[in-house]
Amino acid sequence: MISDRPISQLFAQNRPLRSLEFFPPKDDEGVANLRATATILQRIQPDFVSVTYGAGGSTRERTAQVCGFLKSDFGFTVMPHLTCVGSSREEIGALADEIHQRGFRNIMTLRGDPPKGQTVFEPYKDGLRYAADLVTLLKSRHSDLCLGVAGYPEKHPEAASFDSDLANLKRKVDAGADFVTTQLFFDNDVYFRFVEKCRSAGIKVPIVPGIMPVLSLKQIQRFTQMCGASLPAKLIKRLEAAGDYADAVEAVGIDWGLTQIRHLLDQGAPGYHLYIMNRAKSAMALAAGLAA
Repeated sequence: MISDRPISQLFAQNRPLRSLEFFPPKDDEGVANLRATATILQRIQPDFVSVTYGAGGSTRERTAQVCGFLKSDFGFTVMPHLTCVGSSREEIGALADEIHQRGFRNIMTLRGDPPKGQTVFEPYKDGLRYAADLVTLLKSRHSDLCLGVAGYPEKHPEAASFDSDLANLKRKVDAGADFVTTQLFFDNDVYFRFVEKCRSAGIKVPIVPGIMPVLSLKQIQRFTQMCGASLPAKLIKRLEAAGDYADAVEAVGIDWGLTQIRHLLDQGAPGYHLYIMNRAKSAMALAAGLAA
């Protein structure tokens, strides 16, 4: 079994990294579509890809399946997501052992959202309460794992304050996290202020900006309400002007994302992470725009 290269080694090369996020499909047709998307995205040679993990482990088998073929069939460096939801400490440890045994050396380490039907996170019996606890467990079990954690430039929706949320992020990094990937945002000033506050708090690891190309005004409004991100009035105005013309809306989203990424890289961001919703078109358009 060939082991993946730790992403921390890629950051050490001091060049911007490009990564993509997939989510596990619900059925075999979705898996076939994802394979087609991955085939297209091979052309832009992402430095790594991540695969999400459903609440309560609801997509655990699909996550393992997708991670497996993205690694073996497409040659991607794959970062599976792992959460605290729906599993005991022992079960999480066993799952981490399995991930490690299969040659994965990078894990996106998250507390996770409450299972469907629940609004408040409650630790599973003999489970873990915080992502920092998960980082500690994984590092104690396999010290060679490279661990990513989530950061919220506009505060986690459940956090009492921005400062308390920042303190939680520092606990994750102090426990052994190697880098931070941010929740989506649409105003680069939000990201740069967040990085500045992180550095002042003693968080020195790379902080990768998370970017989502807009495909629909209603969809992005729903996402931002869930994660606590804000939509600039200028972006809303442009999306409203595009109306119900999907191609026009997508063009606005790609143009906005391209402007964001160019500015982020010009100002020294360590790369960017694309939330692509299992679609290739926007990622390919962004790559072409950046190459121009």
